[in-house]
Amino acid sequence: MQDEPVFDEASLSADPLDLLRQWMADVVRADLPEPSAMVLATTSADLRPRARMVLLKSFGAEGFTFYTNRTSRKGSDLAEVPRACLLFPWYPMQRQVIIEGPVTALTTEQSEPYFHSRARGSQLGAWASRQSSVLGSRAELDDRYAELSKRWPEGHEVPMPDFWGGYRLTAQTIEFWQGRVNRLHDRFRYARVGASWSVSRLSP
Repeated sequence: MQDEPVFDEASLSADPLDLLRQWMADVVRADLPEPSAMVLATTSADLRPRARMVLLKSFGAEGFTFYTNRTSRKGSDLAEVPRACLLFPWYPMQRQVIIEGPVTALTTEQSEPYFHSRARGSQLGAWASRQSSVLGSRAELDDRYAELSKRWPEGHEVPMPDFWGGYRLTAQTIEFWQGRVNRLHDRFRYARVGASWSVSRLSP
């Protein structure tokens, strides 16, 4: 039988971000698709839980950053209840990471550099899609995109929409989960305590 991965107290970092960087590097080396894809779970004002996949664009001591249409369901949820949960589901490696905390919207100035780093088609797509709104047909979306392509032809800068931007989740807890046989998994949860972190082993 193949040896199980070692994941115990001795292998933990004092800073969970260091451990997350190690696990991210493992995912990249394993050549898994979309290593930065994560489930973003939000709650609406009437306490309806909702989840969807988004892409993590950066993370560090300041938080975890992603971008979206602010008029989408996730955008309205975050405006009403500015807290969220992020989940990285790395199934082939039998690993998952769960991050929880408050979310703040980035300013226009903070969001624009990333918007302009995107492919031109993605920039136009951000304008064309009023995310989560009802469409009469696919043609409606395609026609809107074609019209925007004429408004800002190749070589012209596409401005960032005022309804689009970034969000940053400040981690209060980060949980690392490593699968083991007999469902006796290893789980460690880091919890923010002032400027440092406490670590607890959780029962699987």
